Amino acid sequence: MRNTRGLLSAVVSIGLLSVSVSTVIAQSNPPDTERLNAKMQSAAAAAANPGPTAASSAVPNPNCTLIIPPDPLSAKGLSTPYQLTATDPALGGCSESNTAQSAFVQAAIFDPATSSISIYSPLVVDKGDNPLVPPVVPTLPAGAIVGIWFGYNGDDLTLRAAPGQSLGDARCVNGSNGSVFGQFAYCNAPAFFTAANAAITAGKLKVPAAGTAIDGKPCPTVRDFFIVDQDQSDNLPTLYLVSPRGHLSQFTKKNRAQHTSSIPLGNPSDNRLTDAFVDPAMGCKPWMAPDLADPGSMVPALALNELQARMTQPAPVAIVPAGDPMTLVNGNPSLTKTNLYRLGNDMPVGNSYFDGDTGRYCRQMLRIAPQRMLANQKALTAFATPDAGAANSLYTFLAQRFVAAYQLLECSALVNAPDPVSVTVNRAGVAVSATVNTAALNRIVQRFAGLQAEDDAADSIQRERQTNE
Repeated sequence: MRNTRGLLSAVVSIGLLSVSVSTVIAQSNPPDTERLNAKMQSAAAAAANPGPTAASSAVPNPNCTLIIPPDPLSAKGLSTPYQLTATDPALGGCSESNTAQSAFVQAAIFDPATSSISIYSPLVVDKGDNPLVPPVVPTLPAGAIVGIWFGYNGDDLTLRAAPGQSLGDARCVNGSNGSVFGQFAYCNAPAFFTAANAAITAGKLKVPAAGTAIDGKPCPTVRDFFIVDQDQSDNLPTLYLVSPRGHLSQFTKKNRAQHTSSIPLGNPSDNRLTDAFVDPAMGCKPWMAPDLADPGSMVPALALNELQARMTQPAPVAIVPAGDPMTLVNGNPSLTKTNLYRLGNDMPVGNSYFDGDTGRYCRQMLRIAPQRMLANQKALTAFATPDAGAANSLYTFLAQRFVAAYQLLECSALVNAPDPVSVTVNRAGVAVSATVNTAALNRIVQRFAGLQAEDDAADSIQRERQTNE
């Protein structure tokens, strides 16, 4: 995700810049659109380690390729490091330790004998480099069904098979007809979700309740309109360790104890935002499963987030819309690409563009997100920001994220109303306060109140729980 702070048009007022949604400038190339969440934690990581993890003064190459090892769904394949390289070397190199280019991998393993799920995060290294510590070789159960997901901190991540292999061997999906999703990709995800959902239906796999938040409402999931932005369900809650010299290792208790100079490298994401920030701020806990690389440790995962959201998120349920920048092809909506993206996240496929109506998505965001932000302003303001370079609290971070999403989805035109949410940023571009114009918000929501029943029916729990066989 590019830095929205460079896209904000503002008016100077006593040392602060007052910015509203209508002043965010849309980029000319939708497939390369700004993706704000990828900047989460990058400022903190760069400050903690000004060596290899700090971005250089030159703009880093935003488009990298990840080379998938042979047999990636096997124990050997999972423990073989993925290799990061430039998609177009003429634009510069790619380095995993550069937080603007870091790629991440996470696998979920379904055991058909016990109907249980475990998690493993394969390591990523620079092409031609070796890991600081060889990855742990996981022990997979007999007949294991493995799904793999990818996240990225730059713009466009391309998957490439190892020599003699093909992306089809592991049923990897990177986009549609040469148009990559951007920061997201997956391998064998539908098969994993099919097995997990069958176990849930049979009562063999128990999905924990989301719980109740401090505001008395259900804890938010990654399909809550309080959480989602313009490109929901992308990226991973994966962490790696990076040494001062830029060498990578898995984020395990043993590696942290033996390599104290290594620091965490994270994939800032919708998933991490929910699991590590919004959940604890709201008195909630994410669903976690055993980490096969770190015995005794429990970790959150994209697969767990999506399964729990599918089963527990009350209506209205947010599903990837056709206007999601990652599902566009040459700037235009693509039902095929949108459905491929949804399949990787256990979402029902659409039969028409009505199923992915972006205008409805915008209306639901307006009905839910600003009000819940305001209702929980005290708790969100008291909680740490996901990115100190973007906002000074979780509250201002969520507000400026809403501002960016409203612009990038072109909600103003789709609902015929300017954004009632605005943020104030300082001279460094950090959001330091946020305002919700409640009078304007109420007028907007009231204007399309007659559509709410139809909108909620289209975003119903029953539809969300459709199978995709």
